[in-house]
Amino acid sequence: MFLKMFLICLIISPIFLHIRIRCKTILHILLLSNILFMWMTRYHKRLLFIRIVQEGLTSEELDLVKRYVFIYPMYQIGIVPAYNLHILWVIDVSQVYFESDEVYACIVTCGGLCPGLNTVIREIVYSLYYMYGVKRVLGIDGGYRGFYAKNTIALTPKGVNDIHKRGGTVLGTSRGGHDTSKIVDSIQDRGINQVYIIGGDGTQKGASVIYEEVRRRGLKVVVAGIPKTIDNDIPVIDRSFGFDTAVEEAQRAINAAHVEAESSENCIGLVKLMGRYSGFIAMYATLASRDVDCCLIPESPFYLEGHGGLFEYIETRLKENGHMVIVIAEGAGQDLLAESIRSATQQDASGNKLLQDVGLWLSQKIKDHFAKEKKMPINLKYIDPTYMIRAVPSNASDNVYCTLLAQSCVHGAMAGYTGYTSGLVNGRQTYIPFYRIIEKQHHVVITDRMWARLLSSTNQPSFMNPKDVIEDKKEEELLTQIVNEDKKEEELPTKIPDISTEDNLVKKEIAA
Repeated sequence: MFLKMFLICLIISPIFLHIRIRCKTILHILLLSNILFMWMTRYHKRLLFIRIVQEGLTSEELDLVKRYVFIYPMYQIGIVPAYNLHILWVIDVSQVYFESDEVYACIVTCGGLCPGLNTVIREIVYSLYYMYGVKRVLGIDGGYRGFYAKNTIALTPKGVNDIHKRGGTVLGTSRGGHDTSKIVDSIQDRGINQVYIIGGDGTQKGASVIYEEVRRRGLKVVVAGIPKTIDNDIPVIDRSFGFDTAVEEAQRAINAAHVEAESSENCIGLVKLMGRYSGFIAMYATLASRDVDCCLIPESPFYLEGHGGLFEYIETRLKENGHMVIVIAEGAGQDLLAESIRSATQQDASGNKLLQDVGLWLSQKIKDHFAKEKKMPINLKYIDPTYMIRAVPSNASDNVYCTLLAQSCVHGAMAGYTGYTSGLVNGRQTYIPFYRIIEKQHHVVITDRMWARLLSSTNQPSFMNPKDVIEDKKEEELLTQIVNEDKKEEELPTKIPDISTEDNLVKKEIAA
């Protein structure tokens, strides 16, 4: 009886497109028979298609799926726009859309440097060559403007074999230079049909515009992105590659500041780290080092003078320990700089605000304060490893992560998907539409547990300005008064309204 059921499943299971399974026995048979069928065919382009929808499975059945099936995120045949492309808990192995000899791929890196860029380039080339037999891969030299203003580089496995051991990018990079019409003209004239764009939020915005122009012209061209920023300020994804390496390198600077500080009397070690709008590097480096007494980030405002201010805290720590270490993100305290008003409208080629050097400014402010008050003589050692932490090769963790992102991105492109960014969401590899990546930035939430852990580790105050506290209390009282008045007019609903799941990455169906 079991043999008959097994043979029946072996014959009919490849034609199942959607299967809702509630019986563990049937699930076992279907999975095992399909694995056997795949082994018997031994042909990666065979249309073997099983889709298991999460809502139809219990947690035990999902664990069973994980145990028996290796999941590759290849979803659909054809050039498919990613307007509603959200990742479902799906097993879906589909036929490859592109023939290997018709693929002409290109890779471009844009924006600032980041650990792991060369690793991503290498893995894209290796995946195209050895997984799909693609022989024509082009490197665009010098960022977006390289499409129309610079030479290109032919990329082969032999040429990129050792580049992951180096920092920076072998393709070169630049900010700005995004001329959509010229870029797409170059793509069309060269016959390129797969474009891999590696960069941060500004670069992904450019990729989205290129995708829209390609779509408007009706070109059969895949535009796929891989998010890159050491600031970790790209939304939706768990983290961006290079972040772990940056935190690891930042610890070296913090350790040096700590050694300097504890070696002299009343010495302050001040370290400035990257973090234009988001303080993730400063926060995680502080938590990892355990030597930091105060961490200042853009999301958490602070003030210098008066009760509860930074100067008072510095004085207290020096009296207690005789030394202290301060870590500040480059975007912190910009509202306190006198020159910030003048520079507020100035931007770099990528559209980012030009920030004043808050590290030098804060160093001078601390020196001036203690010299003026004459309470105690201090020494201050200022360390700025800003560009050092991003120019190094990626560490082991980031190397593995870069491999995952690159291979997944190639699988999606070869399956015919376009207009997406490859990233990890809640521990699962996903394809995310460009519009979800560029709609906002990822910031440290100072009411979250991670920031609370940092405050507990450093024992620093929250630096809430007394005026801000009074204003917040007034706003709360006003809000409470309005709510009470509304209660008198009509009874508040007792049932919690349904929350829309339209933007839920896990539950939204993949575009057909």
